[in-house]
Amino acid sequence: MARPTTKDSLLTQSKEEYQKLRIVVDTMTPEQQEQSFSFEDRDKNIRDVLIHLHEWHNMMERWYTEGMDGEKPAIPAPGYTFKTTPELNQKIWEAYQQTPLSEAKALLDKSSDRMLEIIEHHTNEELFTKKYYKWTNTTSLGAYLISSTSSHYDWAIKKIRKHKKTLA
Repeated sequence: MARPTTKDSLLTQSKEEYQKLRIVVDTMTPEQQEQSFSFEDRDKNIRDVLIHLHEWHNMMERWYTEGMDGEKPAIPAPGYTFKTTPELNQKIWEAYQQTPLSEAKALLDKSSDRMLEIIEHHTNEELFTKKYYKWTNTTSLGAYLISSTSSHYDWAIKKIRKHKKTLA
């Protein structure tokens, strides 16, 4: 998968990868979707993977809102750095253990739509010019959005396909 370099390619890849993700999940039986992964991982099931994506959308949206308001957002989250992402991801995992899969799907659908709205709101220049917005530091808004959408969906697809293969 080539990394998006334009607004159109980012929108297309985000939509296509999200659709692939939903197809991978939706072609499994409800029982298979609820089964625990047979391999060792932080995420124990499909719900955990979908909620992980949803929470990273929420974080992206917070960064965006705060950054566009002229603030310096705490990236990835208050009290965390990218070096401590495993601890942050564990905290996310723990916070959603009582969330049903159906709710995880609905939350992810909504947060994915919000990511598309952010992308739609910007020009190629605004998305892909490094340092265009002060809050993105040395990178671009598009790089943050790619990480939160298309490339993250690709990660999730691979993980769920791995689970699916263990069921066969």
